[in-house]
Amino acid sequence: MDAGIAARIARLVVEGSPPGEASRVLEIGPGTGALTHALLESGAAVTAIDVDRDMIGILRSRSELAGAHIIEGDALHFDYASFAREGRWRVAGNLPYNIATPLIMRFVEMPRGPERLVVMLQKEVAERLAAKPGTRAYGSLSVAVQYAMTIDKLFTLKPGAFYPRPKIDSTLVQLTRRPAPAVRVTDERRFLQVVRAAFAYRRKTLANSLSLALSLPRSAVTQALLQIGLDTEIRGEQLGLDDFARLAGHLPG
Repeated sequence: MDAGIAARIARLVVEGSPPGEASRVLEIGPGTGALTHALLESGAAVTAIDVDRDMIGILRSRSELAGAHIIEGDALHFDYASFAREGRWRVAGNLPYNIATPLIMRFVEMPRGPERLVVMLQKEVAERLAAKPGTRAYGSLSVAVQYAMTIDKLFTLKPGAFYPRPKIDSTLVQLTRRPAPAVRVTDERRFLQVVRAAFAYRRKTLANSLSLALSLPRSAVTQALLQIGLDTEIRGEQLGLDDFARLAGHLPG
């Protein structure tokens, strides 16, 4: 990653930290260490995790990265709960396509999750995060993330900005945890369960998808839709956050 871009990203990561308090940053996939170095230069307390043993060796050999805690490990199996118990934290990094969605969902749903993520994502994943109801990219990821966080798509980079060079365009996204969720729900676990179920069978109507995914009688689902004033033939991608919150509150548990 270009040093200028790395410095720009590092500033976004640590911005707004309490005076005199170093931001605790977990960097996922540090690559050659350009962002790691920029984060250290910005005053952050950096823990970097990478699954590539050879790359870990290179990072640990660089004297300018000596201030970072560099861990060899799989980001999908890292003990985030223990890391979170040590205090407020933020996430930075370049998230590969195959782990981006499960990782972001884990951060959204976990207790004491990161207060901010500044991450490079495949452009299509970034579009899904920020998608609006009624659009093709809108889905359960859009709803769950927008429920918990604000989303800012910052800029898109071509493959030539990275080494190794990827095959796709990448978009830098900033996710900031809301002081309170975007909508009020009585049972957050149930709300997220309903959201996932609504998109489990995208070619079906919402009533059919929820009935199948939640093992509910279709009549119970259509009754809930009628109670909140929605068409019984509506599809999941047509509902906004408030619609999902009201629906989750009316569906039988």
